[in-house]
Amino acid sequence: MGGVNDTRVDDEVRSVWLRPRRRTRGEPPITRDRIAEAAVELLDAEGIERLTMRRLAERLAIVAPSLYHHVDTKDDVIDLAVDAIFGEQSPDLPGSAAWREQVTEVMTGWRATLLRHPWAAAVPARRRPAIGPNFLSQMELLQSTLHGAGFTAKALPAATWALYNHVFGSASTQAALDITEAERKAGQDQLLADKDRFPTLAANGYLYDDDWEGTFHIGLKYLLDGLEAQRNTA
Repeated sequence: MGGVNDTRVDDEVRSVWLRPRRRTRGEPPITRDRIAEAAVELLDAEGIERLTMRRLAERLAIVAPSLYHHVDTKDDVIDLAVDAIFGEQSPDLPGSAAWREQVTEVMTGWRATLLRHPWAAAVPARRRPAIGPNFLSQMELLQSTLHGAGFTAKALPAATWALYNHVFGSASTQAALDITEAERKAGQDQLLADKDRFPTLAANGYLYDDDWEGTFHIGLKYLLDGLEAQRNTA
C-alpha cells in the first residue's frame, strides 16, 4: 500500500498469485507445484542467497527459459515456496476447543514451519505480501478464530498482527542470530565491566538469553492474556 509520497505506479500487479497465467501451446514442461517443491528443497539446502533461476532449473532438469511459463522473477519463486511450506501444517483441534487453545495451536504450527525452513523467516520483511492459497487458509483460520472470540472491526486486524508479529519476530531472530560462545562471554564480561550503565542487562545475563521456545510461549501467553482482557470490550 503506497504512502502519500509514494510515486510508484499502483496499478502494477506484481504478485504471482494475482497475475493471469500465460497461455502456451501444448503443455508446459513443468508444473507450478513442482517448481515450488524444488524451490523449497533448494532453499532448505542452501539458503535464499543461493537461489537463482539457473540453479532451480538445474534441480528440475530443465532449461531455465522453461521456468518462465510460470514465473517472471526469483521473487515469484520465493512466493511459491513460502506458500508451499504453509501447506505443510493442518491444525487438528475440535471445533469445541477454546479460542486460546486454537490460536496457540495455529501460532505454534507457524513457528515450527518457519524453523523447519529458516530461509522463510525473513521473507515477510519483503515488500510482497503472502497471498497464496495455503497462507490465506492459515490466516483465515486465525482470523475466524479471533472473530468467533469477539474481535471485530479494528480489534480483529490489531489482534491478528500482534500475534503474527510475535511468531515471525521470534522465528526470524532465532533463525538469524549467529553468535559464538566466545562472543557471548566477551560481551557479557563487557556488560559486567560497564554495569553502572547497563545494570539490568549485566545482572540478567542478556547475551545468554536464548531460551527461544520458553520465551516464545511466555510471550504468547502475555499476548493472549492481554487479548482476553480486551475481548469483551472489542
